[in-house]
Amino acid sequence: MEPLELVPGRYIGEGQPCFIIAEIGQNHQGNIDLAKQLIEKAKECGADCVKLQKSCLSSKFNNGALEQSYDSEHSWADTYGKHKEHLEFTKEQFKELQNYGKEIGMPVTASGMDIPSMEMLIELDAPFLKIGSGDINNLPLVRRAARSRKPLVVSTGMTDIAWVTKVYNEVMTANIPPPGHSATPTQLVLMQCTSAYPTPPEHVHLRVLDTYAQVFPHAHIGYSGHEMGITITLAAVARGARVIERHITLNNTWKGNDHKCSLEPHDFRELVRGIRIVEEALGSPLKAFQPSEEPCYNKLGKTVVATRTLPAGTVIKPEDIVAKVAVPKGLTATLLDSLVGKSLKTEVLQDHSIMEDDVL
Repeated sequence: MEPLELVPGRYIGEGQPCFIIAEIGQNHQGNIDLAKQLIEKAKECGADCVKLQKSCLSSKFNNGALEQSYDSEHSWADTYGKHKEHLEFTKEQFKELQNYGKEIGMPVTASGMDIPSMEMLIELDAPFLKIGSGDINNLPLVRRAARSRKPLVVSTGMTDIAWVTKVYNEVMTANIPPPGHSATPTQLVLMQCTSAYPTPPEHVHLRVLDTYAQVFPHAHIGYSGHEMGITITLAAVARGARVIERHITLNNTWKGNDHKCSLEPHDFRELVRGIRIVEEALGSPLKAFQPSEEPCYNKLGKTVVATRTLPAGTVIKPEDIVAKVAVPKGLTATLLDSLVGKSLKTEVLQDHSIMEDDVL
């Protein structure tokens, strides 16, 4: 599968660094200056982009949902609609955040949670589009995003493999052109996700990453985490996630449902550092002697040693040689079997190393 350019100049895929999304969501509390602080902190922590959420409330919710009372410690108003309105940025504000991101070199995108919001993100040329788990069953929204031909990141919480397969097939066929025309296939990232805030470790199921990689060969695979801490996310990278998404906040104790399972900047920085270490450690699938092992080999690596004094001309038998840590270092013990039946051209004293020049 070809590498995918998720933001300008930054690719994901085989041989590419894991792409790290700092999910601001609505942790900005409806304050654009706080949103800018979070964008700046994400940049400082080493994230590759930040992501917000965008909704057109009348398209996402019906009146009953908007008018219900909202008596919660996380509420910003007395009804759910007014609460959500407090947390929404306008198109102009989102453009302002995009421009701020460009100034500091941090791409800005969002989850479009309804078709008007997705249209807005397409119009503003967001680098990629995100379908959140809440819209995994919203096929009209998925189809609209896929037809944009922008890279599409889809979180797969609150569903099962049968429905993820349905979504995958929808996205893969969204840009099939009519005869005589060409189209760029939608480039897709499927994110294993469990929509619980925070997610219990036993509900994470990182092995789903393996399943996705096998069942969806034309999608890149990632992980969107809502668990506490960074350990599970690091394991997801080791398991093959090409994209990682974690929430970022300035304070875990602030009002809002997402803050508790979000990472403060020092934790997000440690996550990024840990991911880069894991990537280095993954290395090559080919097992080989490593240069850093040389000192240990020189100290403890076994050498072929004579069990008795072996005159020149001796045809080596199995009982004539043994593996020992020896000084000086002679032939490696990996040659024990292959030396049997060979002749010595020089005498080797008992308990001395057999050197390369000793053997015909």
